[in-house]
Amino acid sequence: MNQFRFSRRPDIGDKVRVSFEFFPPKTDEMEARLWDTVTRLEPLKPKFVSVTYGAGGSTRERTARTVKRILNETTLTPAAHMTCVDAARDQVDAVVREFADMGVTRFVALRGDPAAGVGTAYRPHPDGYANGAELVGALKGAGDFDISVSAYPEKHPESPDFATDFDMLKRKADNGAMRAITQFFFDNDLYERYVERARRAGIYIPIVPGILPVHNFTQVANFSARCGALVPAWLAERFDGLQNDPQTHALVASAVAAEQVLDLVERGVSDFHFYTMNRADLVFAICHMIGIRSHEAEAAGSAAA
Repeated sequence: MNQFRFSRRPDIGDKVRVSFEFFPPKTDEMEARLWDTVTRLEPLKPKFVSVTYGAGGSTRERTARTVKRILNETTLTPAAHMTCVDAARDQVDAVVREFADMGVTRFVALRGDPAAGVGTAYRPHPDGYANGAELVGALKGAGDFDISVSAYPEKHPESPDFATDFDMLKRKADNGAMRAITQFFFDNDLYERYVERARRAGIYIPIVPGILPVHNFTQVANFSARCGALVPAWLAERFDGLQNDPQTHALVASAVAAEQVLDLVERGVSDFHFYTMNRADLVFAICHMIGIRSHEAEAAGSAAA
């Protein structure tokens, strides 16, 4: 695929639902930026917002603090990430109870990346959940939770083939997952083919595309290479020569992501999950371009009228 194809319909904003991903801040400065982002995006009324969780609970306290603050200080519905990496079952179960006691009803259940990083071998904890499917089953047994899981339009980098990927995704769905959220991708044809193959494999839960706004093309290209995501030549051309021009880079990035979403809408997709990287401007601009308006801005406009 060379470029996205779409036509702008005036009613798209009414048919599209979005969710956002945040990660827990490590410093006071990062925390301030996160809450600026939350405040900026909250009026867009996302379906939910997810908060990531580090391998082996490495961000447990920060994740819990972030989720609790979202519950107490915003109108947003948080989904807490859970992983299996470097944790025994009783440790994972205790964290699930902690989140449930806060009032969390949504989880994103993931096996998680190897503790040593992407590209290294994954070894399950000897007393832990072996994979995402087992984790989903445990969550479903612990409460009536809304559970999202991961999906990989270009195949999980550790999977020998797509059949193995679809077998795992089907096990997650059979164990109670309500939707899958994909790893980011830039070729919509790959996503469409993936969904078609999933349906043929008997997987019928929604498969929500994960959208990554390109805040820094060089960083995104490097990360894509490590996780097996294709960066099309036409996308590289869009950002060529913009390494030292952040303003133009941001304009191009928002246009590219909006094109991608609108093209997917034309293909029948209505739900999108944005990896915000704790930054609001590109996500807010993209949502505006696809017809999702800030409820605060609408209210102000009505008052002015």
